[in-house]
Amino acid sequence: MPARSADEGVDTLASTPLQGVLVVNLGTPQAPTAAAVRRYLAEFLSDIRVVQLSRLLWIPLLYGLILPLRSPRVAKKYAQVWMDDGSPLAVYTQRLALAIGERLPGVRVAHAMRYGGPDIAGEVRALQAQGCARVLVLPLYPQYSTTTTASVADVLGRVAKDATAPRLRMVDQYATDPGVIAALADSVRAHWQARGRGERLLLSFHGIPQRLVDNGDPYSAQCHATAAALAQALGLGHGEWLVTFQSRFGREQWLQPATDATLRALAGAGVGRVDVACPGFPADCLETLEEIALQNAEIFRAAGGGELSYIPCLNDAPAHADALAALARRELDAWR
Repeated sequence: MPARSADEGVDTLASTPLQGVLVVNLGTPQAPTAAAVRRYLAEFLSDIRVVQLSRLLWIPLLYGLILPLRSPRVAKKYAQVWMDDGSPLAVYTQRLALAIGERLPGVRVAHAMRYGGPDIAGEVRALQAQGCARVLVLPLYPQYSTTTTASVADVLGRVAKDATAPRLRMVDQYATDPGVIAALADSVRAHWQARGRGERLLLSFHGIPQRLVDNGDPYSAQCHATAAALAQALGLGHGEWLVTFQSRFGREQWLQPATDATLRALAGAGVGRVDVACPGFPADCLETLEEIALQNAEIFRAAGGGELSYIPCLNDAPAHADALAALARRELDAWR
């Protein structure tokens, strides 16, 4: 699917020597504390794209029950994976944006977060202040979803209502981008060479409610397309790899099969080692480092399995930066 224009805005210059690229990720708390996590979750879970319930019902529940109970628990999880420089997602996103910028001479590259900081609108304005009359926005969501990509588009739509804003264009998805798939395949091969190979390769993606897919969200199909392209690049046959979905929230039906349930089933079937990669997550974060590498590894062992060997995200690896810089360059060159 080609990139689409979020809003053409007002083109105040016939041409400009500078173009901007804004790399956008989901967001993260500023510290592994209950207060910081509460602020982050309040913004994240207040987005109608994330929780599509009546505000009259949801907001009182969110502030009266969920945030007070959930924030301290989540803060402890963040503390387990926090890096010296900050949250893994923040650290790797910043490093990746810098690496992309090094590969795009003449292009100003910045990064922003959908929730928390640095904020999208502010970074768009900062790029404009540096002379960028148009800005390509690259959300680090390889697979399109109404819960993530569309929320970034919402922000860009609000920014573009200002007639003085730069021209904006957003990359909708890059689920089967050849460069990214090649980088993922190389990372799996490198992991196997260094650590040995498990009996199954489990490809775990973030889940979303099944209701959204039933209503036309292409996310599930694009996750399966990514997984199939990666399996093909690795030369894997039927039964050697599986697609699962993690991070379920709430009581309604989410995409299946669930990662934790699949791990229990594999352990029960006598599988001793499972390799797990998360190709929907370009940068390591709480959901990969704590939920998969720690929590789900324990689930697998407790169910009778052996080792869950987690394959890190691409993060700021040179091959990842090469692939996304090439993607950005193609989109910029095609933008007329």
